[in-house]
Amino acid sequence: MTGAARDKLIVVLGPTASGKTALAVRLARKLGTDIISGDSMLVYRGFNIGAAKPDEKERGGVRHELIDILSPEDSFSVNDFQRLAGEKIAALHQRGKIPILAGGTGLYVKALLEGYEFNRSPEDKDYRRYLETLAQQRGRAYVHAMLEEIDPAAADRLHVNDFRRVARALEVWKLGEEKISRTRRGSGDRLVYDAWVVGLRWERARLYERINQRVDRMVADGLEDEVRALLAAGVSRDAPAMKGIGYKEIAAFLTGETGREEALDEIRKATRHFAKRQFTWYRKMPYIHWYDADQLSSDLLCEKVFGDMAGFLQ
Repeated sequence: MTGAARDKLIVVLGPTASGKTALAVRLARKLGTDIISGDSMLVYRGFNIGAAKPDEKERGGVRHELIDILSPEDSFSVNDFQRLAGEKIAALHQRGKIPILAGGTGLYVKALLEGYEFNRSPEDKDYRRYLETLAQQRGRAYVHAMLEEIDPAAADRLHVNDFRRVARALEVWKLGEEKISRTRRGSGDRLVYDAWVVGLRWERARLYERINQRVDRMVADGLEDEVRALLAAGVSRDAPAMKGIGYKEIAAFLTGETGREEALDEIRKATRHFAKRQFTWYRKMPYIHWYDADQLSSDLLCEKVFGDMAGFLQ
């Protein structure tokens, strides 16, 4: 999509617990449009509390796309997201609407906006099993170090505990000795979409306080019961969805591998680290319009963003 008639897209980004959904809903109601989720966990059915999936009240009567579309055992990749989000954006434009993408997974949103094309080497299941065995015997850090040796850029991008993607990067290198690199469909700094990207920023201590409060609220809302029910329904702890923050820690507690408070502390810590990783992605996106969300009420923030977008919306 390189011509002048690029589809318009509004994007609301920010770290976890920054108020993205609330702002996106307010903007969507003003514009009479739909929201497309940019969160890799919200696609899974049955994963509600721990994924901070907005309930019907929080959705405010606004239609949300790419929520509850997969079973817990299904995998969901950046390629899948680019394809599905692209289809939803095009469909909304055909109805004369400007979509709002409420983002959380930095890689997914950046890849969509900048048009990255990820390599698609076939799988090598034997090599994948070898890496899984190696990780069990020598630790994930050892496997991550293997990637660092052959592709430092990919190793820097992927967290040591993101084993699935670390293994995939090694697999791709082994099959074609090609880096897990990305090429852009566009040229220069031009985005695939005519996008207005809003970023919500919080003072770190206040954001961490909000994260801790969110974890406490999840527990009060029944996170343990949710995970218990998923396990009882036969969802494997190895399922992609069960690897999400909050789920793997509570599953470890429920199976007696750790204590309750230890599990909750791990969720808080993992969520804080996730927020840091989100900001790492956002720093690579110079086209974001930043707003200090901790300095404005929700209504004033919406009015300011809406006012700043006036020229874009014309």
